[in-house]
Amino acid sequence: MNVIAEIQRINDLELEKGLTHTSASWHTKYKDSAWVYAGGLPLNLTEGDVLCILSQYGEIEDIHLVRDSDSGKSKGFAFVKYEDSRSCILAVDNLTGSQVLGRTLRVDHVEKYRLPKHVQEKEDDKIINGDNEVDEGGASSSGVAVAGAAGHAYTDQELASSYNIQSGQDLFAAPKDESKVEPEHSTEGDKEERKQRKELRAQKRKEKEEHKLRKDERKRRKHDKHKSSHCERHD
Repeated sequence: MNVIAEIQRINDLELEKGLTHTSASWHTKYKDSAWVYAGGLPLNLTEGDVLCILSQYGEIEDIHLVRDSDSGKSKGFAFVKYEDSRSCILAVDNLTGSQVLGRTLRVDHVEKYRLPKHVQEKEDDKIINGDNEVDEGGASSSGVAVAGAAGHAYTDQELASSYNIQSGQDLFAAPKDESKVEPEHSTEGDKEERKQRKELRAQKRKEKEEHKLRKDERKRRKHDKHKSSHCERHD
């Protein structure tokens, strides 16, 4: 039985036995987490689109739409943090199994959310170097928000589209007829935008490689130190 069917089965069972909104509900296990996983998302949805869907059930503080590191394309799933953990229950119960552009959504609780790997690696480096002080707003001196602080997933990040979580689309604007748009009108801007994205991806790859080299060097030094200490004890 897949996860979607199982969630729906448990919810029906709780309704039948009158266990909803009680400590016996299966949602109680996740009462301390305000994060949900949203899977089965159509690949052409942007961060703004996901916000529009999930914000029906509460104020959203953070979103991490997982994208391919090279192409910037969505992988079809995201992690969303609500202001109130009770919104997670509403989202899981009402959105799981719903259809969006022909795809079935799966929304589930996330008991322990972890920072995206590249963000966590930056934080680890700052902690090792001793320059990762945290201010009152939850942001570190490195400029990367720490876990639990709103917006950490996209600090210093460029989205793969022209939208961001601060400004959305005008849902009431007349649809654009793309067939009538003159190519030369935005060609130069598009080229510059693609160039910037390419440079940013190259920079990220370089940072990852440098981080790996530093990590390997630390391991090597630790191993040499342990080996030297072991030899001295035997001598």
